[in-house]
Amino acid sequence: MSTDQSLSVVIPLYQEADNVGPLLARVHEGLAGFPHPWELICVDDGSSDDTVKRLREQAAGMGSHIRVIRMRRNFGQTAAMQAGITAARGAFIATLDGDLQNDPADIPRMLEELQARDLDLLQGWRQKRRDDSVRKFFSRVANRLIARITGVNLHDYGCSLKVYRADVIKRVRLFGEMHRFIPVWVAGVTSPARIGETVVTHQARQYGESKYGLSRTFRVIVDLLTVFFFLRFRARPGHFFGTIGLVFGALGSLGMAWLGFVKFVLGEAIAGRPLLFVSVLFIVMSIQMLTTGVLSELLARTYFESSGGRAYHVLEMDGDDAAWKESDL
Repeated sequence: MSTDQSLSVVIPLYQEADNVGPLLARVHEGLAGFPHPWELICVDDGSSDDTVKRLREQAAGMGSHIRVIRMRRNFGQTAAMQAGITAARGAFIATLDGDLQNDPADIPRMLEELQARDLDLLQGWRQKRRDDSVRKFFSRVANRLIARITGVNLHDYGCSLKVYRADVIKRVRLFGEMHRFIPVWVAGVTSPARIGETVVTHQARQYGESKYGLSRTFRVIVDLLTVFFFLRFRARPGHFFGTIGLVFGALGSLGMAWLGFVKFVLGEAIAGRPLLFVSVLFIVMSIQMLTTGVLSELLARTYFESSGGRAYHVLEMDGDDAAWKESDL
């Protein structure tokens, strides 16, 4: 087991010039007693205000442990967070928002709890959330929906304050707007039992404006379909499409069987019946789904074989031969 206790704190920022000074001061105050090496990675996501300028001014005065990454344009919070995680050098990684609503003083406690509970991810839970009631209601609905569909039971997926083991989160690749589903993506490389949550401090925004509206809640439903597919069927997509194809095929076959009985036993005409067209449509859809399933299986196998990727991840291995490594499995 590695004794490295170094920490990387990753903070994506967009149009947060007024928050830069107080934010960095709060981070240093919260980690003042942290006994191990740590770095602060601030990722500017294409801000058009003075966010980058103020970050560099603060970094020049505080030390080289502050690293500033500037994106070429606004790619979104997910991409900014991925850039920071990729650049992180610590054995543990903590992420939080740059709007001062998360308290950096929670990080040392969360890191201790992560190790004490032997977790790979510790998710913050804003139990006393300082947002308006409408936003909290929709967020609560979205959180329950995500937990029920994915099987990763957490109260607050939207909290950006998280602590990870670096070797686990670096196996995850974030795209689109999938940062709110990070615990679910992590469940794709580790057991959900190694994902926990803890109550954290949440404060009202003091400067700037929120970058998210209530429309984000509805986009969650679309993103959730993608997450569900990749979590359950990434290595066996043929099962997903094949199941749909078999259902449509069965319905279409039952319809055609009934029409055959009507035609040849009862002697009635079936040419103008809507059931005939619906049954033919279902059979065609079944063939399309089954064909798509076969093609998706070929693509999945090609991906894993060509990229060297695996459909599994090893936690640890006992043995005397030091030449064996996880990469050899």
